[in-house]
Amino acid sequence: MGAMSDARPLLVFDSGVGGLSVLGPIERLLPNAPIVYVADSAGFPYGTKSEAEIAARVPALLGRLVERYRPRLVVIACNTASTIALAHVRAALDLPVVGTVPAIKPAAAMSKARVIGVLGTEATVRQRYVDNLSAEFAADCLVLRHGSARLVELAEMKLRGQPTPAADFAHALAGLTDLEGGSRMDTVVLACTHFPLVGEELAAASPRPLAFVHGGDGIARRVAHLTQGQSWPEAPTSGIAVFTALGAGEKALAPALARFGLHRIEAL
Repeated sequence: MGAMSDARPLLVFDSGVGGLSVLGPIERLLPNAPIVYVADSAGFPYGTKSEAEIAARVPALLGRLVERYRPRLVVIACNTASTIALAHVRAALDLPVVGTVPAIKPAAAMSKARVIGVLGTEATVRQRYVDNLSAEFAADCLVLRHGSARLVELAEMKLRGQPTPAADFAHALAGLTDLEGGSRMDTVVLACTHFPLVGEELAAASPRPLAFVHGGDGIARRVAHLTQGQSWPEAPTSGIAVFTALGAGEKALAPALARFGLHRIEAL
C-alpha cells in the first residue's frame, strides 16, 4: 500500500453525540487514527423511530458517507442502529463494520445478586437481540429492562453545557428499580451510547451503589484488532464532525467536540 492509504479515517456513526463515549476509548487505543465522527442530527432521536425507518435510513446514509470520506472501517456507535440495521449495513458496504451490542455478557459476569438492568432506548430494549443476549450470557440472571428517551436528551444537553435536572436521572433509574426484583439489582447495562456520558449523574441519582457497564472499551479493542498491522499517520490529526442537519444546537456542541479532537464541523 502507498503512503496515501495512511490517511484513511475511522468513521464513527451515531444518531447524536452518544458515540463520543465509544470514540474516547478508540482514541486512547489508537491515538493517531484519523477520525470522522458522524451524528445523524436530521434523524435524531432513533430510539423513538420504527424499526423499518431505521433499517432503511442507516444503510443509505452510511453508503453516502463511505463514498465521501473513504474510511478503512465503520463503527456504528449506536445500540439502536446496531440492533436493527447492522446486518443491512454489512450487506451494503464492502469494508469492516463494527456494531454496538448491549454489554449483557460482562454485566452478568459481574453481578453478585444475579439481577441486572438494561437501560437503553425504547427501540433497543424491545429487540429480540436483547432476548438472545440475555438467554446466552445471563440465563441464570433476572434481566430487567427500561427504555428512556429522556436520558438521550439529557446527554445531549450536558454536552451543550445546559443544566440537567437530577430528578430526571432518578426517574430513569426508578424505571428499573421499581420493577419486581429491582430492589436486588446490582449491575446496570448502559445499552445506549449516550448514557455513559451521564454515568456520573446516574450514579449520583441512585439511592444505593450500582455498577454501570457499557461496551466502549470492548468496541475499541475490536477496532484495534481489525486494523492491526495497518499504518497510521505519524501524529494525531484534527478530526471532523459531520452533522446531517447543522443548526445552532449542533454548533453549540463545538467545545465538547473539540475535547475529542474534532475541530472541523461539516454538514452532509
